Amino acid sequence: MKSVVAIRHVAFEDLGIFEPILEEFGYRIRYLDPGLLGPDALEALDVDSPELMVVLGAPIGANDDALYPFLSAELDAIRHRLDSGRPLLGICLGAQMIARAMGGRVFRMPQKEIGFADVSLTRDGQEGPLRHVGNPDVVLHWHGDMFETPPGATRLAYSHACSHQAFAVGEQVLGLQFHLEVDPARIEPWLIGHAAELAAAEIDPVELREQAVRYGPGLKQRGQQVLREWLATTEAAYGIE
Repeated sequence: MKSVVAIRHVAFEDLGIFEPILEEFGYRIRYLDPGLLGPDALEALDVDSPELMVVLGAPIGANDDALYPFLSAELDAIRHRLDSGRPLLGICLGAQMIARAMGGRVFRMPQKEIGFADVSLTRDGQEGPLRHVGNPDVVLHWHGDMFETPPGATRLAYSHACSHQAFAVGEQVLGLQFHLEVDPARIEPWLIGHAAELAAAEIDPVELREQAVRYGPGLKQRGQQVLREWLATTEAAYGIE
């Protein structure tokens, strides 16, 4: 049976609507929680064996090694996975960590980008799985840092507030700054878990909840279409059955 290891930093930032698609493709899902298990779990992780590795988001920064020491071990695991040539998907913090591992810059934005708003695709983005997102169309943004598209990668998407929203390295790597994986029907844990951040940014959780209802069905459908096509293309490229 195929397997995927997902590095998860907080419980509610999981694979979301991607989980049933991975199961549809025959993947056995394993979560690894370094915040609970510590750096040793990452150092012991066999990053070569799983057919797919996913690095999920978190309300911490990719440059916060001094504050959260497990990030150094996570960065090493990502570098090892990149060197292995095996498929790798990064979302929000995960994409930032991949960009950093590849020599790209991650830095603080002038203003946080939180909420349901448009993302636009580059020409390259329009020719791959992300075309299912729409150009432009609404996605969920939730970040205060951004990556620059790292050396050797192709920029796929951007928004008004963030000029680097997605990148790819061939069929091996996909990095997404925005959150296609979030299940809009399960937005409440996000509103609770990020309550202090929303208050500090003066963002109304009531409005986010209403937007999740309004955009949810379309977002779920489009997000799952993106993952289906990316998995099919990646599996074909790497002979994964």
